[in-house]
Amino acid sequence: MSQKVLVTAGAAGIGLAIARAFAASGARVFVADIDAGALARLERESPGIHRYECDLAQRVQIERMVPAAVAALGGLDVLVNNAGIGGPTAPVAELNPEDWDAVMRVNLDCTFDVTRLAIPHLKQSTAASIIVMSSAAGRFGYANRSAYSTSKWGLIGFTKTLALELGAFGIRVNAILPGAVTGPRMERVLEGRARLSGRSVEEERSAGLAMQSIKTFVTPEDVAALALFLASDAGRAISGQMLPIDNNLIA
Repeated sequence: MSQKVLVTAGAAGIGLAIARAFAASGARVFVADIDAGALARLERESPGIHRYECDLAQRVQIERMVPAAVAALGGLDVLVNNAGIGGPTAPVAELNPEDWDAVMRVNLDCTFDVTRLAIPHLKQSTAASIIVMSSAAGRFGYANRSAYSTSKWGLIGFTKTLALELGAFGIRVNAILPGAVTGPRMERVLEGRARLSGRSVEEERSAGLAMQSIKTFVTPEDVAALALFLASDAGRAISGQMLPIDNNLIA
């Protein structure tokens, strides 16, 4: 029986790679995303994937989206909580509180809301899995990225707690912690670091790679392969775990 999969923020980047990987495996996939243009591209390129425009910072929209996903898929086996924003690159003393709040609304509140609404449906699955997208920032502190790092640490606690609460129902819960992932978001981060340091973007890229034993950035497809594994029968005994995928980031 094909898996029924909901991916938040699944129209671009890591989320898109995850949605496509599940679809290629034969799963039925539902993507929720705020980006209408990206959803339109997804419709053209992957018409078999269900699409839903949703501002995941808005609880009322999430409360409409999750039932729509369950109805479209005919149930739910896998929830991939991928939605997240990076927020600004700035020291704490200069961080706008509204920017802090915006990061928490998407990275933490959205994950909470989607998950609480999905749990009753996941309990009806015989092989349910929740995947939470944390970050290497959930293992290390990052100067000038306080909101992002704090939210990603919070997702670790959320994952650990969910795994304890849902194990009795056979629901596995794990967090993926990507390091630097190729794509537009990483380029924006490097540009922000360069503005603060006075170095070039390429110098910041080299500095980032120097912190890894494997000198390349992770790809969205790498992360998607790990998500697919965790939700498969091969991952049926794995729960409550934090899985870095960062080319051995050492600090």
